[in-house]
Amino acid sequence: MKFEIKSRFSGAVLFSLETESLKLCVEAAVKSGADLYGADLYGANLYGANLSGADLSGADLSVAYLSRADLYGANLYGADLYGAYLYGADLSGAYLSRANLSGAHGKTRITLVGDRPFFTTGPIGSRNAMLQAFLTDAGVYVRAGCFWDTLDEFRKAVAKTHPSGPHAEEYKAAIAAIAWHAHLWMPKANAVKVA
Repeated sequence: MKFEIKSRFSGAVLFSLETESLKLCVEAAVKSGADLYGADLYGANLYGANLSGADLSGADLSVAYLSRADLYGANLYGADLYGAYLYGADLSGAYLSRANLSGAHGKTRITLVGDRPFFTTGPIGSRNAMLQAFLTDAGVYVRAGCFWDTLDEFRKAVAKTHPSGPHAEEYKAAIAAIAWHAHLWMPKANAVKVA
């Protein structure tokens, strides 16, 4: 079957390939160095895709399934990740400035801000999973498994779920690291109380 990756802005075909899935088409486009600026990947199933180093700036990845995707070092500047499923995705070293992470708790639009808007640590805690934090224009947001809310709400959830013990201590250290990262890298115009 022929798959086409089109521009979300002009509808022009950015890359096409006869293959078995859109995932394989996107991986081939990335591997070939195709210019995927503004690619329309709305709702794409990219589970486990190797997108390491991809230039997906301005891409529409809203409601895309990116679980376990390798986005290490990817350029996602200004990408629309509204409602994207990112559980287990490797965003280490990804450039996420101005990326849209909307869809959280009634917020209509959440945009990443600053030069280092993403922080990850782990695996930690009772789930032995990665913990991700995002500096946004609406404050610091945390993703841990299915949890997606502010750093303050995460702090409360940890206190309720793990009142004491090694997991509690590990999460407290991670929260302190996230708060410090936000203190250092949150633009002053978007600064929020994180202590």
